[in-house]
This record gives sequence, C-alpha cells and structure tokens, in this order.
Amino acid sequence: MAARKPGLIALFDVDGTLTAPRKVVTPKMLEFMQKLRKVVTVGVVGGSDLVKISEQLGQTVINDYDYCFSENGLVAHKDGKLIGTQSLKSFLGDDKLKEFINFTLHYIADLDIPIKRGTFLEFRSGMLNVSPIGRNCSQEERDEFEKYDKVHNIRPTMVSVLREKFAHLNLTFSIGGQISFDGGNDYEIYESEKTIGHTVTSPEDTIKQCAALFLSEQA
Repeated sequence: MAARKPGLIALFDVDGTLTAPRKVVTPKMLEFMQKLRKVVTVGVVGGSDLVKISEQLGQTVINDYDYCFSENGLVAHKDGKLIGTQSLKSFLGDDKLKEFINFTLHYIADLDIPIKRGTFLEFRSGMLNVSPIGRNCSQEERDEFEKYDKVHNIRPTMVSVLREKFAHLNLTFSIGGQISFDGGNDYEIYESEKTIGHTVTSPEDTIKQCAALFLSEQA
C-alpha cells in the first residue's frame, strides 16, 4: 500500500470523470474512491446541486468523500456536515437577478434551434444554469443538441452576448456538459495556480491515472 499523503487533496469532477455524463456511478468507481481515501483526502466538485449529484454518486455522497462541493463549490460539505454556502440572490439582489433572467429567457425564445423542451433556466443557490434546448430533453435529444451546438456555436454565441450585456454584474460564464452553461464552473478550479489539473477521457481513465499517481509504491 502506498504511503498516506498529508496536506494533499484530490478533487474530482462528476460527469466524464467519476461517471459517464449524467449516468450513475459504478460500484467499481465507488470501491476505488474508498481505497483512494486511505492515502489522500478526496473531494468531489460538481456544477449541479446536491440533489442531482446524489442521483449520480449516491444518497450518501456527503459521507462517501471527505469533501463534497456542489454548485461549483458554493455549497460545501466536509465529513458529512454543511460547512458553508454562498447565495447568488444575496450577491446580486432581486432586481439585477430578474433583469438577467428576463433577458436570458427572451434570448432563448428568439433562438431558432431544431428542438426546445422545458426548464431553460434553473436557479440554484449559488449559480444559474442556462440551457437553450431545455434540461427536460431526453438523452437522445441531448446528444443531438451537442452535435448541433458544435457546428452552430449556439452556447458560445449566447455566452458572448450575456457576458457583454451583463459585464457590470461581474459574473463568470462557463460552458459545461452537453446542453447548458453556468455562471461559474469547476473549470476555474482546474485552471487555478493553486491546483495541478489532470485531464481524463473517461471514468476508467480516472482510475488508471489515480492508481499511478497515488496508489503505486513509488507514488
């Protein structure tokens, strides 16, 4: 067994890292994470709220990891206990929040894309998730929109418009997943000078890289 590494924390994204996008974590990954916790502090960082993260990683997620940061770290749990929250509502105030929401919904209403469903804007404690197609779309529709967006740049264009229109609000916009974008994303954590970022291609690749980094005798 590799030696314990004090002072080091391994942070993991959810979609594409611990699970396939919007899928449930496998028993193999859960077992590996518990093995990893024996040598390094482990945390999970997700853009979704805790309810959605729990749907993917299990109802005991806040106890299965040393840290659980939902809504891109704006809601934080340590050892199963809530240790901090930040509120977008208190940061912006209702008037500015309403201005942003109204503009965004009008913009989506005027978008001419092949399919629209429902839940175009989801208000979370510390962020807003915007989806031009709507989060109620099926997995098949989600896949098709992702392909369409890569060709027509629906999300990048929309982010550019919102970033310019609401520059005075000091918001961060990040495209994530297949169908949406957020005000704030874990990509900023990945890019921080305080972290060493590792790109993975799949949950299987996550296990492979972490085993080499933390669990080998030389690690």
